[in-house]
Amino acid sequence: MPSTAIHAQNLTRHFETVRAVDNLSLEVPSGIVFGFLGPNGAGKTTTIRLLLGLLEPTAGKAEVLGFDVLTQAGEIRLRSGALLEHSGLYERLSAEDNLEFYGRVWRMSLSERRARIKDLLAHLDLWDRRKELVGTWSRGMKQKLALARTLLHRPQLVFLDEPTAGLDPVAASAVREDLASLGEREGATIFLTTHNLSEAEKLCHQVGVIRQGRLVAMGPLDHLRAQSGGPRLEITGRGFSTEALEQIKSRPEVAILNLSNNHLTIHLADSVDAAPLVSQLVSAGVQVEEVRKETASLEEVFMTLMEENREAEG
Repeated sequence: MPSTAIHAQNLTRHFETVRAVDNLSLEVPSGIVFGFLGPNGAGKTTTIRLLLGLLEPTAGKAEVLGFDVLTQAGEIRLRSGALLEHSGLYERLSAEDNLEFYGRVWRMSLSERRARIKDLLAHLDLWDRRKELVGTWSRGMKQKLALARTLLHRPQLVFLDEPTAGLDPVAASAVREDLASLGEREGATIFLTTHNLSEAEKLCHQVGVIRQGRLVAMGPLDHLRAQSGGPRLEITGRGFSTEALEQIKSRPEVAILNLSNNHLTIHLADSVDAAPLVSQLVSAGVQVEEVRKETASLEEVFMTLMEENREAEG
């Protein structure tokens, strides 16, 4: 597998009056879980279809697993798995027969597909129910089977478009756990779109954020957090006098300071030791009850990026 799974340069796709993907350039390393985030209509699904060669770009180019999306789309799809808006399951067949059918489609040998079916179903806790008709299953179980279908032929790259959408919290959590373990176990690159930002935070090594077809940010989560502001201290206590707050505000490592009731938030300019700040507050007479050092969540980063881009466009 090449060191870069996906390389896109100025990838663009127009639909009549809509520019669904607009000069998109990104590079996704092999072997990671990459989260592709954005609001509805941002261009996420269109991007996946372009990368699989299911749509032709209006402009720009892309290589997936070293193959050109325009001239070698068949090679890309042979080496990829995709779980898009449809599960691809036949509900009148059993779970085992579904995977048996797809194993034949992928021209896997009898011994290979039977071993692979058992391995995947056992890992997803579905082996004991393999003879049951899929139509009788819950949505969460169907989604697990759809994951098995996607991974059956050992793809190098897996595209997952909102894999937990519509699932209840318990089922979504189970699918997330399966995704994390399967991604690590299979060694494949996973390209994941999701609206669930806590899901992305748990699963993804890197993320890209897209809005109205344009990539607005990309990189490791820690890098994006740093761009959206440094760490912060959350301090609960009593006796936050004006003098104590002025002393803290004057320190060079303090960027922003907010007091609400008995809760003080200190935004730091960089990752620094919190102890001197807390000691200074105590010396100034503040009764500190609780101190937490936090970084921006992915949801906060995402909302900041969306707001900055709205302001830039306005």
